[in-house]
Amino acid sequence: MATVELRSVTKSYDGKTTVIHGIDLTVREGELVVFVGPSGCGKSTLLRMIAGLESTTGGDILIDGKRVNDEPPRNRDIAMVFQDYALYPHKTLYENMAFGLRLRKTPAAEIDRRVMDAARLLRIDHMLERKPAELSGGQRQRVAIGRAIVRQPKVFLFDEPLSNLDAQLRNEMRTEIKKLHQRLGATIIYVTHDQVEAMTLADRIAVLSAGHKMQYAAPHEIYNRPAAVFVAGFTGSPPMNLVPCRIEAGAAHLGNCQLGLPPHLREHALLESKMTLGVRPESLSLQPTAQSTTLDAMVVLTEPLGAETLVTFQVGDAELIARCAADFSLAMGARTQLHVNPEQLHLFHPSTGVAL
Repeated sequence: MATVELRSVTKSYDGKTTVIHGIDLTVREGELVVFVGPSGCGKSTLLRMIAGLESTTGGDILIDGKRVNDEPPRNRDIAMVFQDYALYPHKTLYENMAFGLRLRKTPAAEIDRRVMDAARLLRIDHMLERKPAELSGGQRQRVAIGRAIVRQPKVFLFDEPLSNLDAQLRNEMRTEIKKLHQRLGATIIYVTHDQVEAMTLADRIAVLSAGHKMQYAAPHEIYNRPAAVFVAGFTGSPPMNLVPCRIEAGAAHLGNCQLGLPPHLREHALLESKMTLGVRPESLSLQPTAQSTTLDAMVVLTEPLGAETLVTFQVGDAELIARCAADFSLAMGARTQLHVNPEQLHLFHPSTGVAL
């Protein structure tokens, strides 16, 4: 296990196009950190720079306190799991997992011990004589992970390892990776574009957008206290409702509807007349509470999901999605009342997108 530290890391191509803009973050020993963001945000590029597969333009990368910018990948004591498995089709699973150790002239007995230990951990010890073509996608990914485990590296790097799997298998493998981390206690950096994957796996999440670090925090903080509009709109399924509003007399106005703001937002909102209002779908309810504000709403759309129903309501001149009970029965066009606790509201600056 090791720490990984990025100090003002940048990456440019041809000295013109900058794709990573001064990233600073530290991955603690034994921590599982997820880099998440949309395609093209720079998360895989950042991972490849840590691995040594891409050079840095500026800044420093340190593994266990040692600067590794100029070290080749083989000297960084990392193991990488790729999206496409990268298995040798003509070799058995055992041979695939043992190959890297043999190149390092590891004694045969030690190779056998490590391979068998990893295979048992991943529950593939009964199929070590098979070849990759005989396996499912999930089994192949287990072999790729096993090949990394036998290296016993300081840091594991996962580059979108579940992207090629179907939805059910993704869920199963996500659970297995989390269990694996708990058993190994290893330092893991994991890249994905799937925010659900990030929220369920990570000890901490680095949300990236266009090469910038938007927020780096624990999942509950990312979700409950997003630092910017981008983070609020990227996390959650469905994501936070984000609508323009007018601030007047300590309230957020959505057309002819208004929401009173809590004191901690009201004092900042005085500086701006127009803001972006954010509220999570689960913060909207059909049941009033002592602290809630009441909003007149009209049903626009219902999306039954089995265990719950997502309902889009027209509130003033904005549309808001709410999580409702599975037996929600109001028809399109029906009018009702929504309730929200003002303490669960968020405000973002209209031009910078930064949370108040």
